[in-house]
Amino acid sequence: MARPGYRLALIATLLAVVVVLLGAYTRLTHAGLGCPDWPGCYGFLAVPMSEQAQGLAALRFPEAPLEVQKGWNEMIHRYFAGALGLMILALAVQAVRRRSQSGQPLKLPLLLLAVVIAQALFGMWTVTLQLWPQVVTAHLLGGFSTLSLLFLLCLRLSGAIAPLPGADGRLRTFAALAMLAVIGQITLGGWVSSNYAAVACTDFPTCHGEWWPRMDFANAFNLAHHDIGPNYLGGLLYGEARTAIHVSHRIGALCVTLILLLLAAMLMRRGLGRLAGLLIAALALQVGLGISNVLFNLPLVVAVAHNGGGAALLLVLVLVNYRLRLPAGVAQRDEVPASISNTTGQLDLPRA
Repeated sequence: MARPGYRLALIATLLAVVVVLLGAYTRLTHAGLGCPDWPGCYGFLAVPMSEQAQGLAALRFPEAPLEVQKGWNEMIHRYFAGALGLMILALAVQAVRRRSQSGQPLKLPLLLLAVVIAQALFGMWTVTLQLWPQVVTAHLLGGFSTLSLLFLLCLRLSGAIAPLPGADGRLRTFAALAMLAVIGQITLGGWVSSNYAAVACTDFPTCHGEWWPRMDFANAFNLAHHDIGPNYLGGLLYGEARTAIHVSHRIGALCVTLILLLLAAMLMRRGLGRLAGLLIAALALQVGLGISNVLFNLPLVVAVAHNGGGAALLLVLVLVNYRLRLPAGVAQRDEVPASISNTTGQLDLPRA
């Protein structure tokens, strides 16, 4: 049976998916500065709609004219993120109250609370530092970290999980390295997005009709080059630097694809075909979305889905690593009668 707190953790995980997608939508619609202050919007709790409120907003922020749609994109993202923060706080409080109960995780909910507090700070700095690329990328990683930790908490609380056959040390190590590779690729993707380099190359598989176009890697990845102060909406790097970022993301995607295909082959050789199939499906979806972004000039729906695909791929790696590293003793203690066992087979996804 699922442990106490599982349903709340599951709802929080689903809400985190929504927050990640809303964050991508806000970023891709150039609404990150739709409200120039934080946590309100032009000094209000919602986007000012009346003529009087909009006049006051213009007086408060004359350098940032109000765009109502962008303001709502930003505020809706903040509302959902705030609700998620409250749910994580509730999970942490419950964990402290139930810390004496067997099998109830405590460190993970407290870590989640710390991450979501840091994430709120990054959200504030994203606005106050005017989309400084380093902070925007960190904010994106914070969102993915929050989602991954919530999913891990769901797995911890979900109840019976059968031990996996053939989970040797070599496979565990390679699965961990594969997850680190995916995290690195997500970081590169965040750097692409925060520097507006997604359409630096408009053809595929070449870039500007060349396999190795003119690129400026020195400025593309010079973290000290981005001064605090300017407005980074639209990006400040010139073409060759953006091309270098984009091509680096493509090279990273190729490397990660090869690593994950090798991991899938290792899983299949050990009789874990369902996990391997899930991994290949998530990988194929993400690669297809990434190529579509280039070929169709970054359509909004595809670009948001590409962010969601990255999150899904990371969650699959979290699942794989959790299953491979679950001690057999834990699985035996968590066994339940066959009549109420999980019906998802070897995947052992959380039950609702």
